[in-house]
Amino acid sequence: MSEKYYFIGIKGTGMGPLAQILHDQGNQVLGSDIDQFTYTQAPLEKAGIKILPFDAKNVLANKDATFIRGNAFEDDQVEVRAALDAGVKMISYPEAVAQQIDQATTIAVAGAHGKTSTTGLLAHVFKNVEKTSYLIGDGTGHGVANSDFFVLEADEYRRHFAPYHPDYAILTNIDFDHPDYYHDLADVQSAFEDFAKGVKKGIVAWGDDPSLQAIKVDVPMYYYGDQDGRDDFLIHDIQKSTTGSTFQVSFQGKELGDFAIPIFGQHNVYNATAVIAIAYLEGIDLALVRQYLLTYPGVKRRFSEKQIQDITIIDDYAHHPTEIQATIDAARQKYPDKEIVAVFQPHTFTRVIAYKDEFAKALSAADTVYLTPIFGSARETQGTVSAQDIADELPACAGILKEEDVSPLLKHHDAVLVFMGAGDIQKYEFAYEKLLGQIQPDLN
Repeated sequence: MSEKYYFIGIKGTGMGPLAQILHDQGNQVLGSDIDQFTYTQAPLEKAGIKILPFDAKNVLANKDATFIRGNAFEDDQVEVRAALDAGVKMISYPEAVAQQIDQATTIAVAGAHGKTSTTGLLAHVFKNVEKTSYLIGDGTGHGVANSDFFVLEADEYRRHFAPYHPDYAILTNIDFDHPDYYHDLADVQSAFEDFAKGVKKGIVAWGDDPSLQAIKVDVPMYYYGDQDGRDDFLIHDIQKSTTGSTFQVSFQGKELGDFAIPIFGQHNVYNATAVIAIAYLEGIDLALVRQYLLTYPGVKRRFSEKQIQDITIIDDYAHHPTEIQATIDAARQKYPDKEIVAVFQPHTFTRVIAYKDEFAKALSAADTVYLTPIFGSARETQGTVSAQDIADELPACAGILKEEDVSPLLKHHDAVLVFMGAGDIQKYEFAYEKLLGQIQPDLN
């Protein structure tokens, strides 16, 4: 039976996909958010899902709906407050996701890094071989009636994944992040262990991570990686090129065959192996897995590329040192003979305080680095550090860009410019693209 849902914060990276899933299932869906354009709203608009500006009147006009409250909003947010005062039915985003988990064989992807890329790859393969609904953190979601599988990205921030009890989990890694919430690495690990204890059938985990190795659960735990004698799903004979990577995988001594991916970096070999592992455990034809790995188009804001004149522009969500290292590694693999220029926007003051030296080390893998001022958050509008604190540790830093002036980037020719960040780094990218478009190429 069709129901009505109203999303408070419908443009959120998880909220938008969930809205699309419920819409695809035949429900009436609408919601509200800020007026500013975000990359997550295009799929909502394409689906015809109505997006309203925040207003308490919206609650009274839709009292017959189930309200889904975004994780970012406290009780004093205008529509949350109105919903609480009106006594309407309101559930949290994790609670709404948990309802979906109960309807199909569910695979949740969790990790400090790589979860969006891995979820996207898993969803792409599974949707082509089985009836699969999916929720990806790049703003993409799709619902299928009577799905066999439900693939979702599970976010560890503020332990949002705690209500989830999936059939399987892929754990890509554990790292200390979100220092505004977690105290230390042990605190993060405890959150992942609590989540892992709720998994019903089995866990596929990256073998190189000591924190993952320390997790104790009652369900089978299979490790993937390239260490013989340790990893259940063993990767070997890796060959990297400017068109992607090929590799072989075996499971506890049994060869599963050759696989190839059209994406770059060692981390994506690991991500693909996690997908292969889940498919193998569920008895899916690996010939089909092999076929659809080759057609994976990538996800939004993860190594998204465009070419303008002699410049390759890469847009990536990387905002943690580990992610920056992986993104630059991927750029080096695809463009081994070109200058790699990193343009990085630090994200939140607490993260810079926690990782100032690590940011400098990761960025030093680029040939040249530009920084922007720190992008804060609703919880952190100012701090005791600045982008200059990273620049002071980074000999490759060519300067700190101002939003209104990205002209220093124009001195780079036949280069790869990698724009990285989780804030509004795209405004620097778009300003640069505009400048490039005003320059006539030399045809001589």
